[in-house]
Amino acid sequence: PILASAHESGCIRLWSIQGNVMKELLPFSEHPSGPLTALCTDISTNILLAGKGHIIRWNIASFLEDSQNSKNKIKEELCWRAHATEVVDLLYEEEKNVVVTASVDGSVRIWHARSGYYFGYFGQPRKFELSDTSRLILPFDVNNFPAIIKEENKYMEKKKVKYPLVLDRDK
Repeated sequence: PILASAHESGCIRLWSIQGNVMKELLPFSEHPSGPLTALCTDISTNILLAGKGHIIRWNIASFLEDSQNSKNKIKEELCWRAHATEVVDLLYEEEKNVVVTASVDGSVRIWHARSGYYFGYFGQPRKFELSDTSRLILPFDVNNFPAIIKEENKYMEKKKVKYPLVLDRDK
């Protein structure tokens, strides 16, 4: 068993039951870091979801199998904008493969858990069509589609490159 805590800096810490920090996570996505306001996992603790206005999905299964092995990494898989304001609660429903988000704006929305596709909101006049993930629709207050994180290494190293600004008249 582990404990997860979300922090104002946007960092997530995974703790052992003995109170030791096992891992610190920072989102890799291009969205500015800010206070995380909601966390949840699936039943088997393979997936960790964190929210602020964006929902970030991490695969933590291999890390939890053997946290001492440095080859077992936590991989950020997906990031999508769920609400214009902060998310206050998350629910991951494995059987239907959906994520339910609630926000301070008063809306409760349903998303596809693996792709971040928007299905709709509670109170809408039409029925939810959870089997159709082919059509890309967004809520009225969100204008960017889910981003799949493809980088293997989350933390890019900054390279020092010298490009002196000197006029070379011969070139």
